[in-house]
Amino acid sequence: MKLAFIVILASFSSLFSVEASSALADTIEKIKPSVVGIGTYNKLNSPRASLRGTGFVVGSHLIATNAHVIPKSLNQQQNEKLVVFVGQGRSPELRIASVVASIEQHDLAILKIEGKALKPLTLSNQKVREGELYAFTGFPIGAVLGLYPVTHRGIISSITPVVIPARNASELNLAQLKRLKSPYNIYQLDATAYPGNSGSPLYHPETGEVIAIINKVFVKTTKEAVLADPSAISYAIPVIHLKQLLSSLK
Repeated sequence: MKLAFIVILASFSSLFSVEASSALADTIEKIKPSVVGIGTYNKLNSPRASLRGTGFVVGSHLIATNAHVIPKSLNQQQNEKLVVFVGQGRSPELRIASVVASIEQHDLAILKIEGKALKPLTLSNQKVREGELYAFTGFPIGAVLGLYPVTHRGIISSITPVVIPARNASELNLAQLKRLKSPYNIYQLDATAYPGNSGSPLYHPETGEVIAIINKVFVKTTKEAVLADPSAISYAIPVIHLKQLLSSLK
């Protein structure tokens, strides 16, 4: 009897795992057209297009990403352009983009693009709890062979302030001191993101609703500055800060 119960339990667990995997596969298929690349285009360079990070659609012509993904300057003499890569494969469409809003404190930026309207992702209103499983899709490897999105998943391992107090003042730089004055909570993940993932949407695996924006560089510099051997954990900016930035455009 005990053995039969274990077999039934194992079968149920396996079925649940398959259903969860199927739901995520459906969600990835649904959200992929709204995940885009962020980069630059210079017809005098080789290659002409350069991918700097990931973004996602938040309005018919609006794209969200990390502020640090945006180049600090463009080569005006060579007519270099900020662009958004739309579509997947070897020949994605390039859309000219411009920054319409940004906030350094939360490392977020919103771009406006030209051309045909795109389908925005839904920004979640749900409460996020530690231990919940989420997925993120982006372009961690770049676009040498074309634009092919990659999906990872992991749990929210901690909801933690953006800063970690240093052992002494000498370990703090000016940027960290500024953040200590007004810290905010971020999500720490047990999944590995890479620099190209910056700006990727972190979303519910069943609904596709976005709960945060992956941030690989800006937060990591603050959170792990005092560690001799930085970890492979990743961080994400809660979507509430993106909503506030979007509201500033109205």
